Amino acid sequence: MQVEIKIDSAYTEPKIVVMASAMTDEVQDIVRKLSEEAPQIISGIRDGKVEVLEQEKLIRIFSNTGKVFAVTDKGEYVLRLRLYEVEERLNPHRFVRISNSEIINLKKVSSFDLSFTGTICVRLSNGAVTYVSRRYVSKIKKILGI
Repeated sequence: MQVEIKIDSAYTEPKIVVMASAMTDEVQDIVRKLSEEAPQIISGIRDGKVEVLEQEKLIRIFSNTGKVFAVTDKGEYVLRLRLYEVEERLNPHRFVRISNSEIINLKKVSSFDLSFTGTICVRLSNGAVTYVSRRYVSKIKKILGI
């Protein structure tokens, strides 16, 4: 791949042109990366300290007793956002809602157990087990290609 940059004062904002003989996976990746919005920051509170949480390290986000929690390998954090606000900030290709009260990171799933009737058991990388609610089962099956 060749990269060429031209500086011209006639342009008031950056313009990107991709030239290729065909639409390849590489071209699609470039377009996808260029069109992605910058990830929004999610911060969590643990032990009285506010920490910026990297999306790649999030395992699950869930609500319980009126609070929203984020779980990473480092531990559990309290968020000052509502679950739908967190969902808006998360990468939709990496995170999926599995119930009205929980969102999981698909990259942190160890396995999906479909043997339960009407629901799906999800084992996460940290050993936690959670369940997909009936309302979201068809969405998860579609993501899994089942």
